Amino acid sequence: MRRRALLCLAASAALAAVPAPALAYDTPSIRVAGTGEVSAAPDTGHLSAGVVSEAASAAEAVRANGAAMERVLAALEAAGIAKKDVQTSGFSVWPVYAESAGAAAQPRITGYRVSNQVSVRVAGVEKVGGVLDQLVASGANEMGGVSFSIGDPEPLLDEARKRALADARRKAEIYAASAGVRLGRLLGIEETGAGGPGPLPRAARMEASAAVPIAPGEVDLSVTTIATYAIEP
Repeated sequence: MRRRALLCLAASAALAAVPAPALAYDTPSIRVAGTGEVSAAPDTGHLSAGVVSEAASAAEAVRANGAAMERVLAALEAAGIAKKDVQTSGFSVWPVYAESAGAAAQPRITGYRVSNQVSVRVAGVEKVGGVLDQLVASGANEMGGVSFSIGDPEPLLDEARKRALADARRKAEIYAASAGVRLGRLLGIEETGAGGPGPLPRAARMEASAAVPIAPGEVDLSVTTIATYAIEP
């Protein structure tokens, strides 16, 4: 008797672990996913830059780095970058060791290295090349990646939503025809994802008037929609 009770309990737990559908409908239905994508030229640039300084002591390295970063920040201001678009993204201090004479030799600190980096948002991709040029000229000796985005992606995402629903409708019609049934009214819509992995470069090139050329390409945005339609004989 006890064994039967345990088996019933295990069966109940297994059934509870099966995920229920997100939406349930009384009428026969078909549930499909649709994807909509749009591409557009970016209007915003993002870059990372900073200064690495070395000195005999940590305090000296920090002072030298601070003075160098002041020049970098002044260059950004001169380039027309607002303070709200500049943010410290990293600051570190670590020792510099002399090369060991052998495996048994104790490591010896010969100085300290300080790194200070800022993330910069540039409104207008045509300005990115000039900003990079000014950063290098001001003393920035640590440059990170450069990426591009769209400042206001919502209008593009709205278009992607329309395309996603149209894609879902197309798939539902194919399934209904293959199953020998008619596609009925739309019962529900769910959005499972909007955006994308980030800026995706495409085959386009643009050069800034400054010494540093840039290629902003295009940005891809996508939306995934799940649509449920009634089906009729």
